[in-house]
Amino acid sequence: MDARSCLKLLREIKDVAFATVDENGNPQVRIIDVIIVEDETLYFVTARGKSFHKELVQSGKVAITGLTKDFESIRLMGNVYLVEDQKKWLDRVFEENPVMNGVYPGESRYILDVFAIDEGEMEYFNLNQSPIYRESFSLKNSKVTEKGFFITDECVGCDKCRENCPQQCITEGEPYFINQENCLHCGLCYEGCPVESIVKRGK
Repeated sequence: MDARSCLKLLREIKDVAFATVDENGNPQVRIIDVIIVEDETLYFVTARGKSFHKELVQSGKVAITGLTKDFESIRLMGNVYLVEDQKKWLDRVFEENPVMNGVYPGESRYILDVFAIDEGEMEYFNLNQSPIYRESFSLKNSKVTEKGFFITDECVGCDKCRENCPQQCITEGEPYFINQENCLHCGLCYEGCPVESIVKRGK
């Protein structure tokens, strides 16, 4: 799995959740079509009269998530921008997505703007295997935020974390080790450690 594959999955799902924040700081989410994926860039459209459009322009950020029929979750968070040569892109959008002609027939299509996201971080999360599998990717060398937990040298080897882990992704050692690609990030090990040797990543 890589960033290109994750973007391709989002395109195959097509109708995915786009999250923004409005002018009052309230979270907003909509189901939006992933219109085109090309060269590690995702394209989508919205009309200039919509609050969604205003939120995108004001913040320049969006979070996108979708779930495949095989329970593969893909999340993309990053910067969004209006593409250049809007008419060219809109005409291409309608050519590659002919169903759009029924929603915005004729010249009405030009009330839409094409946005793109090619910078940010992605996460792939597969719930259809045991243990679960997750991996993070960068778009355009963006920083990937560390998540989950790790075990420090304060570990006394009591084995409680390994015994309690729902995905059995902790390996015995000095100190014990969390296999990050199989971790749920649930925090059960963190809450149950008797010597507080487990630390939240990114702190």
